[in-house]
Amino acid sequence: MHVVVCGAGVIGLSCAHALRERGHEVTVVERQPAERDGCSFGNMGMLVPSHFEPLAAPGAVSLALRSMFDSRSPLYVRPRLDPDFLGWCFRFMRAANAAHVARSAPVLRDLHLASRRLYEQLARRTDNAFGLVTRGLLVLCRTAHGLDEEVGLAATANALGVPAEVVSPGRAAELDPGVRMDIKGAVFYPLDCHLEPQRLMNTLLRLTQSAGVALEWDTELTGWRTAKGRIEAALTTRGELGADAFVLAGGSWSPALVRSLRLELPLQPGRGYSVTLREPRQLPRLCSVLSEARAAVTPMGTSLRFGGTMELSGLNAPMRRERVRSVIDAALRYFPEFRAEDFSDVPAWSGLRPCSPDGLPYIGRFARYRNLCAATGHAMMGVSLAPITGNLVAEILADEPPSVAITALDPNRYG
Repeated sequence: MHVVVCGAGVIGLSCAHALRERGHEVTVVERQPAERDGCSFGNMGMLVPSHFEPLAAPGAVSLALRSMFDSRSPLYVRPRLDPDFLGWCFRFMRAANAAHVARSAPVLRDLHLASRRLYEQLARRTDNAFGLVTRGLLVLCRTAHGLDEEVGLAATANALGVPAEVVSPGRAAELDPGVRMDIKGAVFYPLDCHLEPQRLMNTLLRLTQSAGVALEWDTELTGWRTAKGRIEAALTTRGELGADAFVLAGGSWSPALVRSLRLELPLQPGRGYSVTLREPRQLPRLCSVLSEARAAVTPMGTSLRFGGTMELSGLNAPMRRERVRSVIDAALRYFPEFRAEDFSDVPAWSGLRPCSPDGLPYIGRFARYRNLCAATGHAMMGVSLAPITGNLVAEILADEPPSVAITALDPNRYG
């Protein structure tokens, strides 16, 4: 087949790589230039089997309501009278319950574990060109209440077959002696990993280009040509691109790309922030999640990245400096050796993550156009789930049974 992949982020390139490995002719269309700085580059680079709980979970609605007037909150929702946003919020509230989490957790677990195996294979093939580190992750807790919550999640993880160990501050220091932590305790997830996103993107780009994938940069998708329930061509600013099948991997811009097809794909862009210290005064060996702050820390070679937060404020909202400040303040609380001046003049990054209302990605064929496959809506798990998403898309387009159950990921579930 000839397959056109719409989007050259980590999901789009992973799809292109998997499809090309199966012998298909692949063209990737990307609205930005080759030198870009999107969500796939400035993220935390975490591969997280520990993240089996979707964004839509008990307590998320009350947290969102409390945060609506506090732009420094870990989850900030900017109120606005936008029909798409209000519809998304209604669906999010309906999904944020224990039953949904119980159904979703095994699905996310299987996706993460499958992706981890694929990353290990890719690391062996490329002499670990993207800096995969398989030492695990620490969830750090500064309060007794926070630790109690994480202990409960650790019990659920172990019941799901995701190893989790509740550890004392002393044991946490043994696991990661490279940094001093001010914590009450922690949970250690040995199967979690991390990598360097920029190097991963460079690796995927090199692999796809050397395999013969055509990459069309600075090319915006403007519409579609359809006939008899099939898409015949993608209309772009550089002309038509005919193909046998198409993959929607446009991240937060995906809903706009299929609006003319009358396909409903509820997504909201969730802005995240990060800052990267090139010469940190301490360098942890493990990545970590700062539990109460909803922030994260990842060593990347000799650099150290701090990031996190979820901001639902639309596609075109400006960067909020106070949210960057909240990430830095959290770092200073959990890692007392660091100083505020360490972050002076350090540039901040922000990117938009595509969030579905139920916290699950969209992977699968659209019912109205069977040769259009969705691969979007991964929220904060794009890097973690990229390889398995690419494999699943290749299996779906070949009409093969998917290697991981994907019924819950049906892109038609809202439309």
